[in-house]
Amino acid sequence: MKLFENTRLLVSDRHLAVETVAMLDATRSKFATRLRKLMWGHLARRFMRRQDGAAAVEFALVAVPFLALTFAILETAFVFFAGQTLEAATADSARLIMTGQAQTANYAAADFKNQVCARIYGLFDCANGITVNVQTYSSFNNAATAIAAPPITNGQFNTTNMGYNPGTNPGDITVVQLYYQWPIYVSMLGNNLANLGSGNRLLTATAVFRVEPYK
Repeated sequence: MKLFENTRLLVSDRHLAVETVAMLDATRSKFATRLRKLMWGHLARRFMRRQDGAAAVEFALVAVPFLALTFAILETAFVFFAGQTLEAATADSARLIMTGQAQTANYAAADFKNQVCARIYGLFDCANGITVNVQTYSSFNNAATAIAAPPITNGQFNTTNMGYNPGTNPGDITVVQLYYQWPIYVSMLGNNLANLGSGNRLLTATAVFRVEPYK
């Protein structure tokens, strides 16, 4: 009988020990969970309060579109500037034909192009890049019709109908055109300045006039 009571007491003590261990494990687990939540909450609050590096993060977010927009603006400005330079060279060199100087000196196409290149500075590879077209027409209407459409066929610069024909008589209606394929590097939001399949933009400058009575 006494042995049986001692056995029951031993079993009871063992169950108590198991329950105590389980309780300690549960308490430890809850404490660890709460501690992790407190730590993460504390870190989150610290992160939200800290302002160090905020400017760098904000700049990183806007840097790419800002730089792309800046380069697009600069490239557009260069294209307009190059177009104006080409227009000025066209107007200046066209006077050689309008006043009869080119006809009197018997300029060939290469001679006239040399005069054009002498009036263009810096921006252009004139010798290898400028295309000169000089044609004479019977009326201004015919001239307007001929130059209405740009010489682009299937995305390529078409020089088939170009040449050097300044006319030989005073009163001739003459068209002088200069062409240059300007490289385009920046395309943004579908607003591409290129109008050729090669990714370049064909710049065109035109002068239409009646040759003065130089004879």
